[in-house]
Amino acid sequence: MKGLQLGMMKKSAPPDINMGPMIDMTFLLLIFFIVTTSFVKESGVEVKRPIASTAVDQEKTNMVVGVTQEGYIYIEGQLVDIRSLRSRMERFQRENPLGNVVISADKSSTFGTSIEVLDKVREAGISNVVVAASKE
Repeated sequence: MKGLQLGMMKKSAPPDINMGPMIDMTFLLLIFFIVTTSFVKESGVEVKRPIASTAVDQEKTNMVVGVTQEGYIYIEGQLVDIRSLRSRMERFQRENPLGNVVISADKSSTFGTSIEVLDKVREAGISNVVVAASKE
């Protein structure tokens, strides 16, 4: 009789899978990846860069100056006049003495505008100047 009673008492609900710890781990990983992601500061304007085999990655730079196809100059998404570029670069040089400047010019832009930007940056005393290009 005892064997019969034990068999009847063993019937129970199927086991549940606790999803709480898995959801906690998922959110922790999501937060970790969001916090450790590095963001690249672009010039704020879409340019088509020319291709060069010695192109430099932009993650290592501090200031990006964009030159559009029409010849407009942008710094951090703001339209800048060529006459005020030198003062902006001098202020950047004071704030970041070891900072780099990347000139990201559209491949269809005029060569003269890019040279004017390069001259203004060098007149401000910045020697770490790079012209951006795409790797193929």
